[in-house]
Amino acid sequence: MKALIIDYSKSHLIKKTLVIAAVFIFLFACKKSVDPATNSVDCSGPAKSFATDVNPIIQASCATGSGCHGSGSNNGPGPLLTYSEIFNARSDISSAVSSGEMPENGSLTAAEKSAFICWIDNGAANN
Repeated sequence: MKALIIDYSKSHLIKKTLVIAAVFIFLFACKKSVDPATNSVDCSGPAKSFATDVNPIIQASCATGSGCHGSGSNNGPGPLLTYSEIFNARSDISSAVSSGEMPENGSLTAAEKSAFICWIDNGAANN
């Protein structure tokens, strides 16, 4: 009988610990939330181009090595070296850029964020 009580309390303690850990993970994941008032994007004006507006930012800020999204990367959507890779990751890119999560070791200007988001919102053309 005593062994059963010990097993129950260990099981209960493990469940409690897992719930507490899940709460902390959730709170930590949400720590970079951005105030929507400061994150507004104006897409009026000329349409953004992949070749002249988006790709240069990705190559300078994102595809900088295997530790980020360069060749051999396993981070997030993986490498972001070609139009195809970038197009396939556009939803993840939009979320990460909008929230300020990426780039991990720096930040983008409002104009750079706007270039990404407007390009994606307008169909992410290979232009």
